[in-house]
Amino acid sequence: MQATYRALCAEGYADLTMQQIADEAGKSKSLLHYHYGTKRELLVSFLAYLLQRFEEKVDATEGDAPDERLRFLLDKMCPSADGDDEYDRFGLALTELRVQAPHDEAYREQVARNEIAIRERFADIIRDGIDDGTFRAVDPERTASLLFAALDGARLQRVVVSPTNDDDSPGAAHDVPTDVRAALETFVVSDLLADDGATTEGAE
Repeated sequence: MQATYRALCAEGYADLTMQQIADEAGKSKSLLHYHYGTKRELLVSFLAYLLQRFEEKVDATEGDAPDERLRFLLDKMCPSADGDDEYDRFGLALTELRVQAPHDEAYREQVARNEIAIRERFADIIRDGIDDGTFRAVDPERTASLLFAALDGARLQRVVVSPTNDDDSPGAAHDVPTDVRAALETFVVSDLLADDGATTEGAE
């Protein structure tokens, strides 16, 4: 899976081959095909691996305050404001892969599974915060959908537009995820906090 990540960063989705992944892994292509009959099967497993890694990181925050957990999850979906070429190369490759989903059932099912799981994590954290009085009463599922869609769309704009965008002015596509993350803090997270709830981290 790590070799698949490195190969996607280096080659992108369209030019990716099983041989390139095998070379990154230091294994033979025939061994790769023994475990994964096709590149598609390998990439579907890779998408599942990404979800597993994501859920492990979220699980590690169990026991933290709901607002801390919510901010952690938002931050995990937001790339650094600093330039991160590897993030952008991988993000573009992943976007190219996701674009195949409408035309490929295996991709579509795994992409949908990943997105549903992330939204459910958001909703669970919000629900926990409502139950313990950290958050005011809201619809957890709708709020989760808003948070996910906002950052997912911002990340998409960054990886699609930034590679050809030389504009360094505020509001350039490269900065969109950071701007959206700050807006979510101001207009969503802060608004979620109950009037008498104590936040563990000041709003930015």
